[in-house]
Amino acid sequence: MNIDDADMQRFLAAHTAIAEWVGQQPQTRGRTVVDALRDHLGVPPETLGGVTKEIVAHRFADYDVALGLMAGEDGQVVGIGGGDQRHHQTLGDMVSTPQYAPSVGQADWAQAPVNATETRRVLALGLRLFRFDGRPVAVLQRRMSRMHGNGQGVLEVLCPDADVANALIERATALATEHSVLRGNVISLEMQGFEAEGDGYRFLPRPDVAADQVILPDGVLDRITGHVTGIARHAEVLRRHGQHLKRGVLLYGPPGTGKTHTVRHLIGAATGHTVILLSGETLALIGPATAIARHLQPAIVVLEDCDLVAMERDYMGGMRPLLFQLLDALDGLDADADISFLLTTNRVDVLEEALTQRPGRVDLAVEIPPPGPRERRRLLELYRGDIGYSDAVLHEVAGRSDAHTASFFKELMRRAVLLAAEEGEEPADQHLLGALASLQADQDRLSHSLLGGLGGDLDGFVE
Repeated sequence: MNIDDADMQRFLAAHTAIAEWVGQQPQTRGRTVVDALRDHLGVPPETLGGVTKEIVAHRFADYDVALGLMAGEDGQVVGIGGGDQRHHQTLGDMVSTPQYAPSVGQADWAQAPVNATETRRVLALGLRLFRFDGRPVAVLQRRMSRMHGNGQGVLEVLCPDADVANALIERATALATEHSVLRGNVISLEMQGFEAEGDGYRFLPRPDVAADQVILPDGVLDRITGHVTGIARHAEVLRRHGQHLKRGVLLYGPPGTGKTHTVRHLIGAATGHTVILLSGETLALIGPATAIARHLQPAIVVLEDCDLVAMERDYMGGMRPLLFQLLDALDGLDADADISFLLTTNRVDVLEEALTQRPGRVDLAVEIPPPGPRERRRLLELYRGDIGYSDAVLHEVAGRSDAHTASFFKELMRRAVLLAAEEGEEPADQHLLGALASLQADQDRLSHSLLGGLGGDLDGFVE
């Protein structure tokens, strides 16, 4: 079939007319977010200014709890459609051009930890519609998502009355602190690097270390416990008489003598305290840790190996920013803040005097020494379990293992059982003595190897 130019012109004109007619017809996209907001708020949402609050990851579950309480049973949750783009749009973006507003979709939910073993279903992305102070409000709730490039959680509030929107944020903050899932838990703050896992914090089980499992010289554990938890028990009396509650406790001594074990006992005994643990690179998070402690007191902030940030400035050739963050944290708390800073170090000799010599920063420093003869015998009793070693051999081993750490005795018992198993026998005195000889020989070989490798350079480091 031949088509002349006139036919082609008529065809194109008809096609154009049909396209124009289709473009003029009303779109039937279904209900949009703007529709839902207009119906609830009673005014065009694009005419309202919003109030925004960023939420750090470890507080998001707290705010989910708070908003759930505020919304009550009559509150609605509205999801947001539109694919991945919805994760990058603010509430202002969604309502600024009503004809391109995202449609109503399914709300996004996630599981957030609330303690070491349980999680809570939280609104990861969606709108909460409810009434607050008698006025309709809309709250966009968005959880942090590294996958979508959102480094912080956020709340965005729309309300015809801006004062009510501000009051809602204040009320949510108060409720989030009052009902915080962190309160009374043990948490570890974590650095968040590229493709890091988690949300920058982790719940840990509260340790269960009984007092009789902490082998220290007589009176030492009572002294430490009295300063950490004893002050908390008498907090109201101290406040009534104008005495400060914040305190710093420093445990120092050689590696392996039981500093961390003592800390674990203190954490386990302080069941009513919120505990924040920092160690290694996370010592840099002293600011956030102190903020958590301030809001959720009574609290304990543990800084393991604090010499990593608190060495004397002369050793590091100048300023130590992390040291000053630590000092600011200790100095910046109100006197009646029921917070203990519990620090451990293997290098008390190099700690900054500004940290250790000023009351109100560290007001109790306790040495955790290598176990003496009595403590060594108690460690042997602790770790032997139900094995019936004789009193005579336990006394001999305690005497021959001078200046060894608690971990030495734990390994000694394990090695004795292993030696007996290899011989097809039940553990007995000869296996314990054999294990002692083997372990001491191993340590001597390691020491000689290290000393030989250092050679003549060692003379400058040994007194």
